Amino acid sequence: MDDKEAIELRHSVRNYIDRDIEEDKIEALQKFIDVQNEESGLKIQLVSNDKDAFVGLNVHYGTFDNVHSYIALIGKTSCVDLEERAGYYGQKCVLEAQKLGLNSCWIALTFNKRSVIDSCKILKGEKLVCIVAIGYGKTSGVMHNSKTVQEVSNIGDNSPEWFKEGVKYALKAPTARNMQRFYLEQTGDNTVRLTNLGGEYSKIDIGIVKLHFEIGAGKENFNWDDKA
Repeated sequence: MDDKEAIELRHSVRNYIDRDIEEDKIEALQKFIDVQNEESGLKIQLVSNDKDAFVGLNVHYGTFDNVHSYIALIGKTSCVDLEERAGYYGQKCVLEAQKLGLNSCWIALTFNKRSVIDSCKILKGEKLVCIVAIGYGKTSGVMHNSKTVQEVSNIGDNSPEWFKEGVKYALKAPTARNMQRFYLEQTGDNTVRLTNLGGEYSKIDIGIVKLHFEIGAGKENFNWDDKA
C-alpha cells in the first residue's frame, strides 16, 4: 500500500474494539516514528497501554471507546512552527498506521491530559501538542462531505495535472471539525502557495494539508511559495 492508497482508505474512527495491537506492529510503527523524529526534530511518542487516557472526562467534542494506544505529538516550545510540524509528521505516522491495518483519529481536546503526560516523557521546554488515537476500529469510518476544489484553490481548466491531484488529496486531509480552512494557489509554473485561513487548530491542519498536497502532486513537480 502506498501513501495515496492509505489516504483513500483512512477515515477518522472514535470507537475501537478491545484488542491489543500486536507487538510486531508496535515495533514497526515505533521504528517509523524514530525516523520521523530524527528528520523533524520532534519528540513523537507511541504509547501502547494507557487505558486511563479517556477515563473520567466531561466530554464536549464526542466520545471515544476502547482507546488504549495513541501517538503523542510532542516538541520543543521554542520551535516556531511546532503545530504545523506536528501536523505534517503526525499525519505521516497516521498513514503508516493505516498501512499496518490500524485505524486512527486526531484528538486535540477529548482526552485525559494528565494521564497522557504521565505516560510520556516530556522534558522542560517541551510541549504536548495533541494526540492521535490508534487501534482496531469497530468500523473503518466514513468519508465526510468536503468543500469543492474551487472553494479551496485557484484551480482552472489549464491547471497542470499535478496541481489538480495535489488539491484532490489536500481535500482528503483531516481538519478540525472538517472546516478545511485553507487555500491553495498555483503562483507560478511550478510554485504553490498554501494559505492558512485561521480557526481552531488551523496550524496543525495546515501541516496535514501540506503533506497530503505533496503526496498528491509529487514533491518533484513543484516548490512551496512561502510568501503566504
